[in-house]
Amino acid sequence: MNRHISLSLFILGLVAPAVVPAQELRDPTRPPTLNLSGPDIDVAPQPVLQSVLIGPNRKFAIIDGKTVKLNGKFGDYVLIKLTETEAVLKRGRELQTLKLFPDIEKKSLRNPQNK
Repeated sequence: MNRHISLSLFILGLVAPAVVPAQELRDPTRPPTLNLSGPDIDVAPQPVLQSVLIGPNRKFAIIDGKTVKLNGKFGDYVLIKLTETEAVLKRGRELQTLKLFPDIEKKSLRNPQNK
């Protein structure tokens, strides 16, 4: 009988560490959160362009998880221009360009014949 108890405790010792609480998964489509707090920081977070959808009869962007049609409103801004890689927002005279790939810079290729 003691042998069965010892075996049961041994098995329980192997299984117990495998039971852990599940970690919450982050939504990969959610815009990044910026921690802009502190006494010296007085900056509003910039909107993030997440996707651009252009079709024959519709044009819209996903900005900070919200669907915005061309010429539609995003907060105090109006979406005035939309291309495959960027959206231009306007508020009064202020223009703000959001890029789908902000870390990628376009460079023109040089003609190899004109070295």
